[in-house]
Parts: sequence; structure tokens; C-alpha cells
Amino acid sequence: MQKTQVDRRCAGLRQREIGRRPVDLRDYLKVLRRRWILIALSGLLAVGAAAVVTMQTTPQYASTVRLFVSVPESDAAAAYQGGLFSEQRAASYADLVTGPELADRVVDRLDLDQDAESLGNQITATVVPKTVILNVTVTDPDRIRASMLAGAVGREFVAFVGELETSPGAKSSRPAIKASILGTPRTPDQPVSPQPVRNIGIAALLGVLLGVGIAALRESLDTTLRSADDLAELTEAPVLGSIPFDPEAKEKKLITSLEPHAPRVEAFKVLRTNLQFVGIDQPNKIFVVTSSVPGDGKTTNACNLAATMAQGGQRVVLVEGDLRRPRVGEYTGLESAVGLTTVLIGRTRLESAIQRWGPDGIPVLTSGALPPDPAELLQSRALAELLAKLRQHFDSIIIDAPPLLPVTDAGILATQADGTLLVVRYGKTTRDQIRGSVARLNSVSARLIGTLLNRSPQKGDGGRYGYGYGYGTGYAPVTRRRRADSDYVRQLARPWTGSPDRTSAQKGGARSGAS
Repeated sequence: MQKTQVDRRCAGLRQREIGRRPVDLRDYLKVLRRRWILIALSGLLAVGAAAVVTMQTTPQYASTVRLFVSVPESDAAAAYQGGLFSEQRAASYADLVTGPELADRVVDRLDLDQDAESLGNQITATVVPKTVILNVTVTDPDRIRASMLAGAVGREFVAFVGELETSPGAKSSRPAIKASILGTPRTPDQPVSPQPVRNIGIAALLGVLLGVGIAALRESLDTTLRSADDLAELTEAPVLGSIPFDPEAKEKKLITSLEPHAPRVEAFKVLRTNLQFVGIDQPNKIFVVTSSVPGDGKTTNACNLAATMAQGGQRVVLVEGDLRRPRVGEYTGLESAVGLTTVLIGRTRLESAIQRWGPDGIPVLTSGALPPDPAELLQSRALAELLAKLRQHFDSIIIDAPPLLPVTDAGILATQADGTLLVVRYGKTTRDQIRGSVARLNSVSARLIGTLLNRSPQKGDGGRYGYGYGYGTGYAPVTRRRRADSDYVRQLARPWTGSPDRTSAQKGGARSGAS
């Protein structure tokens, strides 16, 4: 007892260590790969918004006039001092150009139909570093008007500086500093704004960065299982199979309606093969198929697993152990009024309650009438005797159990089985739910033989889901061994009497193991 408690504490410590494992570069790359649609959508939305804004923005033309600030001195020493003085004044003139005083003079001179404040917003001035040259730029939606305004600003600025730099009481009318216009205003043919390439490029970059941020935030908040490696670490059990996502699975839940080499069929064959190596010392095995919560696909996978085992030549029976929300009868099209519960309470014999399903005539024991307390019925001696009787006649007993977390039924069934197969739905089952399911099984000392990752995305060029690789229907010729297998199929198609032909069944099971 103490050893079991120590093992459980160690398992809990290992689970916490797994949850705190360091994040490396590969984890970030996985996030980008999983969320690339979100990132691309964010970038596209940003590009679209930038394109709309760019198209609706009025084009603006820029006209630039160059002004030279100087001191009228002749000797070299005075010229040097005057140059330093002019350079210092040029920085002040840059602010003067955009001020309301100069804008008022231009509005009055050109008789413009706008106020000085709006015109001042169209004017910018910059000083060329370490020079006395001032670049004045005027922007306007009309190219010709922009050139006209730039010329007027230059002329008015020259006159304005002359007035400012002339002392009122000076004997000479010559200003201490003068400004001169260097050439005519330069007005490019292309507008300076908007710039579609620049705007869209910046928007794309910002959109992608925003998408990466949103993806990282969603990833940090997303606790669902999205990796087979993480699933193996969380449960410390092997991943026995991975069922690929199939958009047609909603209409075709069972593999009996699919082609023999369909991706889902091949995936269940892999699961069947892996289960053959579980408990090899036990010839007749009981497997409980369950999940953490409803909706993970346990019933569908239990039915498909039973069908795959029957196709492989095994003597298998499917038992509906979910006595709260049974679905096996609904999926297989069988009657659920008579089944497990009616056998357990003695109203029906087991031989009469078992029904046949599918082209292989798979024996199925449906739920029967739903009891008021399923847990009490499942832990009864009658169920143990029923399972012991089924062991005598079948190689594998597949029990579709309720979810582990909502009710205790699955834990009760797991204690009477040789192993439990936990179905985990990709992108839906959370890590906490998986940890809770493992803890629930450990609390009753049940054996978790492995997990099944359901609805997982597949990649690869060989077929739509990564299968194929040149294999198609009709690849293998019909041989004598295959014709012998059909004898076992015909035997399954007959009503079950409780004592099947052991010799023929054992031959079929031996052939399945050899294949």
C-alpha cells in the first residue's frame, strides 16, 4: 500500500516536471506552424486596411525652395565670425518660417482663400547640418499651387529677415544678416504622399508582428493537447495510434463504410497491430476504451477497433459499458432495449442478447435498459461472471466505457480489464483533463496500456492524409490463406450460440498474429 502511494506521488512529481519543462526554439517554431493561418490573416488584414487608407488619402505634392543665410562682411576674420553667426541664426529661422507671421504675409500677398494657421501647417523647414542653408518645403494637393506657395514663402522670408535684421536707429539701412533664394522651387512630378509601397510594407510587417503576438497569447492560454510527444509525456504511456482527421467522418463515423485502404482504416490497423503486443501472456484480453470527457470519440473508436480486429481474423465482441449515454446501438443500427443490463439482472441469456453487426457479423452486446445506478450494477459479481464467460469464447473484449472524469463507471470497468485505452481528441482535450484521467486510473490501480490520439492533423505527400505511397485497392492477389480467412467470416455471420468452433477460431487468430 505504501509503495503504491509513493509511486503515485512520484508520478505526480513527474507530471509537474513535464508542465515546467523549458521552452526552446522548436516550441516557438511549432507555435508559428500551428498558428500560421492567424498570423497570415493578421498580415492580410493590416495590408488591406493600409491599402484602403492609401486609396482614400488625397495625394500631396511637395515643392522645396533653398535659402542661404549670410553676413555681408568682407575681411576673412569677420567672414568667419559672420559664418558662425549665420549658422546659429539659421536654426532660429527654421522656426520662423513655419510661424504665423510669415504665413500672414504670404496669405496677404497672394490673397489666398485660407487662414494663416492652415497655411503654416503646410510649411516645413530644415537646416542642412553644419551649413547656413535652409530648406523650406510646402505641400499641397495641387502641384502648381505648391510651387507657387514655395516661391512666395521664399520671397516673403527674404523680405521678412531684412526687416528683422535692420536696426531702427541704425545709420545704415543694410541688415546685419540677409537671406537669399538659391534658384527656383523644385517640385517633383510624383506626389510625396501617400506612398503605397512603403505603407503596405510597413502594414504587412506590423500585421505579422501583431499576429505573432496574438498567436503567442492564444498559445499561452491554450491548454489543449496538440502533440503526440506531449501526450506520451503527460500519461507516461505509449501512443498506440493516431487517427487522422477526416472531414467525412461526421457522415461516415464507422470504417465499415470506407474503402479498405482509406487513411482511417490504415490507422486502425496500426492500432490493432500495437494492441497485439499488449499482454502477450494473456490469450483472451479485455480492453476498456474511454476518454476524459464526452465528445472525444471513444464510442466511434471502440466500434472501429472492434471492426478492425474482426477483419484481422480475431474473435472479438463489442460491449456497451456506457450505461448513461449509450451510443453503440445508435452507431451500429442495433437494438439497445436488450443488452448488458438485462443480462446482468437475469432477464435475458447472454446468447440471446448478443447481436451481429456489419458484413463480418461482429458480436455486439448493447447497453440494454438504462439502470438508475449504473455504478452499482457495473461493480456487481454478475458483471465479473459475464466477463469471465466472454473470455472463454473471444480473443478480445472491447468495452466502450463512459468518460473518466464526469462519473466513476469507467474506473470500475478498468479494474476488471486487462488494460485501458484512453482516447484523446487533438485540440480539444486539455492537459489538466488528461492528468485527471491518469490520476483517476491510478487511484483504482487500473492499467493504462496506451493512448489514442483522435482527429489529429496529418501531413505528407503520399495521399491526402499521408498514406498511400503507391498502394491501392487490389494490390495483393487473392491467396489460399485469404480464402481460408473467409471461412471464419462466414462463421461469425451465424447467430452466436455461446460455443463457437474453437478450432476454426484459433486458426483465424493464429493467422491474424502471423500477419
